[in-house]
Amino acid sequence: MDFLNAIVALCNYVIVPGVTYGSQLALGALGVTLIYSILRFSNFAHGDTMAFGATVTILVTWFFQANGIGLGPLPTALLALPFGILGCIALVLLTDRMVYRFYRAQKAKPVILVIVSMGVMFIMNGLVRFILGPGNRTITDGERFIISAREFKAMTGLREGLALKTTQGITVITAVVVVVALFWFLNKTRTGKSMRAYSDNEDLALLSGINPERVVMVTWLIVASLATVAGVLYGLDKSFKPFTYMLLLLPIFASAIVGGLGSPVGAIAGGFLIAFSEVTITYAWKKVLVYALPKPLEPTGLVQLLSTDYKYAVSFSLLVLVLLFRPTGLFRGKSV
Repeated sequence: MDFLNAIVALCNYVIVPGVTYGSQLALGALGVTLIYSILRFSNFAHGDTMAFGATVTILVTWFFQANGIGLGPLPTALLALPFGILGCIALVLLTDRMVYRFYRAQKAKPVILVIVSMGVMFIMNGLVRFILGPGNRTITDGERFIISAREFKAMTGLREGLALKTTQGITVITAVVVVVALFWFLNKTRTGKSMRAYSDNEDLALLSGINPERVVMVTWLIVASLATVAGVLYGLDKSFKPFTYMLLLLPIFASAIVGGLGSPVGAIAGGFLIAFSEVTITYAWKKVLVYALPKPLEPTGLVQLLSTDYKYAVSFSLLVLVLLFRPTGLFRGKSV
C-alpha cells in the first residue's frame, strides 16, 4: 500500500507537473525552432510574444466574464483564445513589416537580427506591462479540478491523494492537438512543403517559384498562434506575470537547443527533457521516499537537490552541457 502511495505522490508532484510544463515548453520551443529554421535568426522576443498573446486573451476573458459569457466547467480563456491569437498575429506582422523586413532586404547577418529581436523584446515587454501592469493576473474560472485529492482518496482508500487540475488536462490535450495539426500542415499541405523547402535551401526554393514573402507571413502566423497558445496555457496553469515570460525565454531556448535547434521533433523532446529536469531536481523527495523506503531508512530532511528558486539554473546547465559536447542537439538540428 505504501508503494502505491509513493507512486501517487510521484505522479502528483513530478509526473503530472512535468508533463504539463513540458507541453508548454514544447509549444514555445516549436515557435523558436520555426523562426530559426525559416527566418534564420534566434528570436529573443518570443517570450514576450507569448506574453502579448496572453494579454489580449486576458482582456477578452475579462470582457466575457463581465457580460456573463463562459464555457461552464471550462475556463472562459479558451473562448477568448482565438481573439488572443488574432491580436498576436497583428502584432508580429506589424513588427515584421516595420522592423525585420528592412534587415531581410539588407541581407543582414543573423547576429544583427538577434540584437534587433532583443530590442523588440524590451518594447513588447514594456507594452504588456503598460497594458496590464507588472503584477500577477489570474484568469482561471470554471471547475478547478478534474479530480481532487479528497475524491481520489475516497475512491481508492489511499492516504495520498492525486489531484488533476482542469488546466493541466487542457494543457496536455491542447498541446497534442496543436502539435498534430502543425505536423500535418508541414508535411501534407502545399504551403507547409514550401516552408520546408525554403528552410532546407532558400536559393533552390526561390528558383522553384516559391514566394518568400508568403512563406515569411505564414511562418509568423504559425509562430504567433503557437506563442499565444503556449502563453495562455502557462498563464492558466500558473499565473500571468509579464516579467515571468521574459524569464521563460531561457528554458524555451534551452528546450529548442537541447533537442536540436531547427528540428521540430527535437523541440518537443527538449521541452519535456528540460521540464522533467527542472521538476525532478527542485522537488523535495521526502514524501515519496517516506512511502517507498523502510522506516529505519526514512529521510529526516527534505531531500531536495536545489531550491525551486534555482530551477532556471537547471535549464542553463543543460544548455551549456549540450553546447559544449553536442552543439547540434539530441536530434541533430542546425549547429548553433
